Parts: sequence; structure tokens; C-alpha cells
Amino acid sequence: MTMAPLNVGIVGATGAVGKEIVGCLERRCSFPIYNLRLFGSKRSAGRNIETSKFGNVTIELFCEESARECDVVFLAVDGDFSCAHAENICAGDDGAVVIDNSSAFRYKEGIPLVVPEINADATKGKKLIANPNCTTAIGLMAVWPLHQLFGLSKMVMSTYQAASGAGQPGMDELIEGTRAVLNGERDVAENKVFAHPLPFNVIPHIDKFQENGYTKEEMKVTWETRKICGLVDDFPISCTAVRIPTARAHSENIVALFEKPVDVAAARKALEEAPGVKLVDDVDNMKYPMPLTASGQYDVEVGRLRQNIAFDNALEFFVCGDQLLRGAALNAVLVAEAMVENGSLKAKKAT
Repeated sequence: MTMAPLNVGIVGATGAVGKEIVGCLERRCSFPIYNLRLFGSKRSAGRNIETSKFGNVTIELFCEESARECDVVFLAVDGDFSCAHAENICAGDDGAVVIDNSSAFRYKEGIPLVVPEINADATKGKKLIANPNCTTAIGLMAVWPLHQLFGLSKMVMSTYQAASGAGQPGMDELIEGTRAVLNGERDVAENKVFAHPLPFNVIPHIDKFQENGYTKEEMKVTWETRKICGLVDDFPISCTAVRIPTARAHSENIVALFEKPVDVAAARKALEEAPGVKLVDDVDNMKYPMPLTASGQYDVEVGRLRQNIAFDNALEFFVCGDQLLRGAALNAVLVAEAMVENGSLKAKKAT
């Protein structure tokens, strides 16, 4: 039986993540769409967005009533906006399914936090789904198949996060600041988005510092990994998050300790077979994950796989993934696909 096509909405379609959601719906979406509606603020309402699949789409001024007319709404907005509107958009039998890319609902009881390759079943019967932090989503694509094989016992992650993790303003500040320094206009770039100038620098500070000395970005990895993977509340995970002067794609070095003895060949096979993972691990030919090759790609690159020599039953590996895609837009669209497959997302009325 052919499913009825969906009425799809995107709030925040002109932002970095919103643009990528449009692109994912155009290029690789598995469910039929009969209408794409883009919602924005007064500043962007009325603009025409040209798409290859849906034609010219005029941005509508956002209102909850219009969003509720959709079958599914992707929120590519900040947490305050999501807190104010997400639950109203999905309320009742006539509300839309909402897939929220902000941090507003990630830790709320009863709201699934989903990486579809790991816990798509958590979406069954739900109307509001939280998308994870980009760093978590990218890392877990590599960690999950190894956890299934050996049983994760501890994890230490160090991240190297691109400027685009701060959205379009972050990318603009990096590019403009780099240009200003190279042109001799400034000795040190200006900074408004980041805590310090990012060009020719690295900044071991992303988000606010917490009482335990970690930043909130670092704790997101801990909190979200536990929830997505169904681990105990005190499962030991430590992360250090660093902003680096690349435009796109986050990198992560992960040391994963396991309950069972590890086997590198078995780990390699599991990663080769894992959906959404591309094993790039040929050091003799200088092939390994890099932001340069991971940018714009749907799959997460994993390489430098080896047995860690400091700990028993431990593997160490390097991961790169496009955080605007795998860490945000693509993950959201995959969530919608999973909900179509399990019957949680369908057209409210025949078209």
C-alpha cells in the first residue's frame, strides 16, 4: 500500500541547519512529500527560496496554527523558541509530529532523544522527538556498533569542533577574521561569537562552565550518551571539547573501554558493516578521517583504529562527521523516516 504524501514544515529554514534539512529532503528523503512549507521570522517572511525538488517556496511568517497544519515540523531554532512552541505544535491528535534540533527537550522524561541507527524504536507513538547534540550523534555512530560487540564500560572523548557548530555567525567570524589577519588589517582577529579569536587559535571552551569544571557542551556528551544508549545514570563518560579554526565537520578522538576483551579485526568488521559509518583507515596510504573529506558527507568517517596501550580491553579511534548533516539535519530527516516506517508519522488527511 502506497503511503499518502506528507505536508512538511521547517521552522528556521534560512539558518545553517534549516538549509541542510531542505537539502536532505531534496536529495535523499525516502518518504513522499506533496508540500514543503518554510516558516520564519518577520525578517525572513516573504522571501522566496529556490529548491530543485519543490520549486520556489515562499517563507511564511511563523505561527503555531499554520505549523499544526503540517504532518511533521522540523524545528531548526534555538531552545527558547522550542520551549515556547514545540509542545503546542504537536498537542492533540490533530497536531504535527515535531522533530526538534535544539537542546530544549533532550533531557526531559518521556521525550525520546534519538539517533535512528541506535534507538529508532523510542519514537513509536510519540509526537515530539529531540535531536541530540551534534558531537554526541557523530561519536555514537562509531561507538554503538563497538558497544554491541564488546560492551562499553567507560569512554573518554576529546573533540575538535568546527566553527559552524556556532551556526552561520560562527563560520562568518572565522572566515572574516582569517581574511583580516592575512590581509594585514589586524594582528589578531575580532571575536563576538567565540570566547576568544578563533583564526590561528584553538579554544578549549564551548558553552558555559559547570560546577564540576566541565563545560555544558562536554556534559551533553555524557548525559546524551547515557540516554540514547540506555546506560545507567552514573555511567562513566568524560569529554573535553575544543573549538578549532575549521569551517565544517567535527572531529573526535575516542578512547573506549569495554567489558570484554577487544579484537581489532572484529571491531573493524563491525564498523565496516555499520550503517552510516565509513571506515577510512589505511595509514600506509595516509587515509584517515579528516574534516576536509567528511564535510558534506552523510556518513561518519572512522579510522586510526587501534588497541589502546594504556588500558586493558580498550580501543582508540578517530571520528569525523559533518555536524550540520549527521549531527543535525540528516539525523532529523532519518528520525522522520524511521517514524514513517514504524507508523508514528503519516498524513493526517489524504491529498
